[in-house]
Amino acid sequence: MGELYDRMALDLKLRNFAKTTQTDYLRCCCNLVRYHMKSPHELGLGDIKEFLEHLMLKGAGPATVRMHVAGVKFLYKVTLDRPEVVVRLAWPKVPQRKPDILSGTDVVKLLAAVNPLVPRMALTTAYAAGLRLSEVCRLKPADIDSKRRLIHVRQGKGGKDRYVMLADRLLLALRQYWVQVTPSSGWLFPSRVGGNPLATGTVRKALTRAVRATRLRKRVTPHVLRHSFATHLLEAGTDIRLIQVVLGHSSIVTTAQYTKVSAKHIASIKSPLDLLGTAEGAALG
Repeated sequence: MGELYDRMALDLKLRNFAKTTQTDYLRCCCNLVRYHMKSPHELGLGDIKEFLEHLMLKGAGPATVRMHVAGVKFLYKVTLDRPEVVVRLAWPKVPQRKPDILSGTDVVKLLAAVNPLVPRMALTTAYAAGLRLSEVCRLKPADIDSKRRLIHVRQGKGGKDRYVMLADRLLLALRQYWVQVTPSSGWLFPSRVGGNPLATGTVRKALTRAVRATRLRKRVTPHVLRHSFATHLLEAGTDIRLIQVVLGHSSIVTTAQYTKVSAKHIASIKSPLDLLGTAEGAALG
């Protein structure tokens, strides 16, 4: 894409899109250009649809196709200033799948199996405070406020700062970790490459190995720990609006998606069959 690539990269950066989103949008638009071997200036809606059909024929799922649609829409609406090209480009429907939620026992087993120490502490912190993987990897020692029992999350999703709780057990574990590692690069969880924070890919690989070692029959990702954190808070009786603040959501609707009525709550509901013939069931007639 040449010069157009640089223009789009700048547009994404100026709008403060997450770095991963910037990379994904640029990659998707490069895929479009590579498929047609033409400049986006020369392409129309029919060409874009043909490319998306090609992706689906190759086995791309709805989420992948949706990401390409998002990238292409940004390219034409913002960078090329030709919104009319994509105004009728429909958003693919992505099936809503409920994530696997880990039990407390699962979390303990899983975190204990993560190696080496730095990724283990990063994932432990992620679960303890409900952090996104990108947020936990960029923590600095100064972000841990032991006196106020808070963690300062800087520039989270949407470029927003927030505070989350610092669990007593996490603080103790971090102090023991500090004695063993003594990070000197400025990051709480440093990479082996000097001066850089721990890479998210490194943490993902460590988690995958731990899942394999513990033989958990669940699809576990770093974000599943965040889902589990929110669900466990809900099951413990924490107000959903407090959960919203801790997770850093602008809308309560987003939080509600993370904390769907849990299996524990569903299991506690009494069936009308159990109420028949009892004092509680008198209202049934």
